[in-house]
Amino acid sequence: MAKKIVIASGKGGVGKSTVTAALSRALENEGKKVLALDFDIGLRSLDLLFGVREFVVKNWGDIILGDCEKEHAIIHVGNIDFISAPLNFNDSFTPEKVKEMLESFDELYDVIFIDAPAGIHEGFSLACAGADSAIVVSTPDDVCVRSVEITAQKIASYGVGEIRLIINRFIKKLSAKRKFLNIDEVIDSTTVQLIGVVPYDAKIGFSSMQKTGFNFKTSSQKSFSRIARRILGENVPLKI
Repeated sequence: MAKKIVIASGKGGVGKSTVTAALSRALENEGKKVLALDFDIGLRSLDLLFGVREFVVKNWGDIILGDCEKEHAIIHVGNIDFISAPLNFNDSFTPEKVKEMLESFDELYDVIFIDAPAGIHEGFSLACAGADSAIVVSTPDDVCVRSVEITAQKIASYGVGEIRLIINRFIKKLSAKRKFLNIDEVIDSTTVQLIGVVPYDAKIGFSSMQKTGFNFKTSSQKSFSRIARRILGENVPLKI
């Protein structure tokens, strides 16, 4: 049975979709079969990060509506499978239908990532449907930390039992100068257990676009590799 992880943040622009793409790459590098689904209806972006925009024809909405078989909505990105989000919402997109669709992939994948939209409204509840765990993404600032705290509480209300925190775009020197919150302050404010810290890296989005895989040489890419191993249950020390 696949581990189904919703990736959420509450606030937009914190790098949530990049985290989804990067963790997909990192788990691919660990030899795992990964499915990544974009759940940002109308504002999808994972197809851009994976570099497959021109190949998107069908989406998970078409699967739910019965307009295509699931294999026709899948785009292969190396050893990662990707399904794009619909452009428009449909009343047939219910949590029950989403859960049923996700369960149909259970025997095919080791990990399923669900990239949630910003906010905690209807599309967010769909993204949480069927997830058995969650990763909330926060940058080390007060505005984002507050939204992540609320988002984590909302995820828990849907019955998602395991929720973990990624601190993204962390700059150690600026944190030491009190320009940003430090790691302990983010953890204490969100009240979510940490799974990893990703240093700021202007190039990480472009690395995620590569169809041929990730180049695990920068500190941020190494961080994603360590987080992926923690997702798989390994005891990996925290490095910043």
